[in-house]
Amino acid sequence: MRTVIAGGHGQIALRLERLLAGRGEEVAGIIRKPEQTEDLRAAGAEAIVLDLESASVDDLAPALEGADAVVFAAGSGPGSTAARKETMDRDGAVLLADAAERAGVRRYIIVSSTGADSSHQGDEVFDVYLRAKGAADDAVSSRSALDWTVVRPGALTNDAGTGLVKLAEKTGRAEVTRDDVAAVIAELLRTPGTAGLTLELINGTTPVADAVSSVAGNR
Repeated sequence: MRTVIAGGHGQIALRLERLLAGRGEEVAGIIRKPEQTEDLRAAGAEAIVLDLESASVDDLAPALEGADAVVFAAGSGPGSTAARKETMDRDGAVLLADAAERAGVRRYIIVSSTGADSSHQGDEVFDVYLRAKGAADDAVSSRSALDWTVVRPGALTNDAGTGLVKLAEKTGRAEVTRDDVAAVIAELLRTPGTAGLTLELINGTTPVADAVSSVAGNR
C-alpha cells in the first residue's frame, strides 16, 4: 500500500509516516521546504517538495499517481493569519481532493478538528480556523468519487500515546495525544468499512484497533 500525506513534516504526519513505514508500507510526504527532506527520510518516507498554497491540480495530481490513499494532515499552524487558515486549512484540502480525483485515488482521510463547522460564528482567528476546517470537511465529504473519512481530534498533546482512545461520532471535548491520532489514522487506512464517517477522537479506554473496528462494525 502506498499513502501520500499532505503536510508531511507536521507532528502527526511524521508519526504516521513512521508507523506506516514500520509495517512495510510505502509512504510519501508532501512538504514545502526542501530542508525538511532528511526528517522524512529518517521517518521512512519519500519527500515530495511542493507548496500546496501555490500548486495547481496539474502540479499535484502526478505526485499522487499510483497511491492507494491520501491523508490531509497539513495546516497553517499556530500563529498564522486568518487568511492562511483559508488558503491552507480549507483550500489545501480541496486541492488534494481535486488532485486525488484526477489521479484516481479514492481513499482520502482528512485530519480536522473538534468543533469544525463551516457556519461557526465569530471573528477571531480561531473562529476562522474552525470555519475553514468545517468547509474543508464539507467539500471532501460531498464527493462521491472519494472514500473519505473525517477525523476530528480533540486538543492535541505531545504526551506519550497510550494506545487507548474514544472514537465516535460525538465524544465531547477532551485531549488526545498526537501519537494516538497517528495510530488511529494508520488503523483507519487498513480497515474496510470506515469510509463515509466523520469521527471525533479523544483519549479514552478502548484500544485503537478495537475502537476503529467498532466504528466500522456500526455501519
